[in-house]
Amino acid sequence: MGDALYPAVEPYESGLLDVSDGHRVYWETVGTPTGTPVVYLHGGPGSGSTAGARRYFDPTAFRAVLFDQRGCGRSTPLADGPDYDLGSNTTAHLVDDIERLREHLGIERWIVTGVSWGVSLGLAYAQKCPEQVIAAVFGAVTTGSRREIDWITRAMGRVFPQQWEQFVAAVPDSERAGNLPAAYARLLADPDPEVRRTAAMRWCAWEDTHVSLMPGWQPNPRYDDPAFRSVFARLVTHYWSHDCFLAPNEILDGMGALAGIPAILVHGRYDVSGPLDTAWEIARAWPGSQLVVLDDAGHGGEGFAAAVTAAVDSFNAS
Repeated sequence: MGDALYPAVEPYESGLLDVSDGHRVYWETVGTPTGTPVVYLHGGPGSGSTAGARRYFDPTAFRAVLFDQRGCGRSTPLADGPDYDLGSNTTAHLVDDIERLREHLGIERWIVTGVSWGVSLGLAYAQKCPEQVIAAVFGAVTTGSRREIDWITRAMGRVFPQQWEQFVAAVPDSERAGNLPAAYARLLADPDPEVRRTAAMRWCAWEDTHVSLMPGWQPNPRYDDPAFRSVFARLVTHYWSHDCFLAPNEILDGMGALAGIPAILVHGRYDVSGPLDTAWEIARAWPGSQLVVLDDAGHGGEGFAAAVTAAVDSFNAS
């Protein structure tokens, strides 16, 4: 069934894993306990995992592990206000959480999958723990670089000038030429709840805009939820204002660690949010990887989920 998504299934096991600094990470497993292990890393940062993501995995073939990264989804505490400690939420923390979860579930090695920010996180994890990675499937490829962040928060204003003007209008004049995610992060930590509410709405409106060139795009209803907006905006701006807690070119410079690990990279040609050159550079630096370019997709969209599903199926050990 590699040409479509699998039917929706419920988890056969789930829990909250104590990690560090008072965080508890929600996790769930779907499929079959004897299947090929695979872990799914959601986007954002801060999107949380969804029931729809379970449908990437053949429930008769895979033991799929999905979880909500620190501060979001069903994990606790939530990054939904200025009292949340962002200092214990970094890429290194998330990589350690993935390893804790693997060990907790008694999994020796697994396929690593992810989309968007989940690709950056998956690459960071795989470079640190290559022995634990059977293969990788990554869709909407990102590396969390300053170049990508500057593109998505500033340079893309050339494509959407009216919406970008509204996006930057929320930032004080003195900060508009600087690090826009950092300026938003300060607004989202303001003691005034109305300042935080407005900043979250403006940030999420821009998030919805910069993926809107994909064929068949519709506004994402998740941004209608004030609680989701608050958590999502807080975590994205935290990570992006710190270059995703990665050294300059860290992911590309570390690709040698992944030699010998097979991978399929899926990317939409209409992905203005994350231009194709990043996926191209990763593919060139990763012997054994295959880049699948979808001519009718963007940052998701038509055929994207089915292509990710087909890629996962190709690594079915059974």
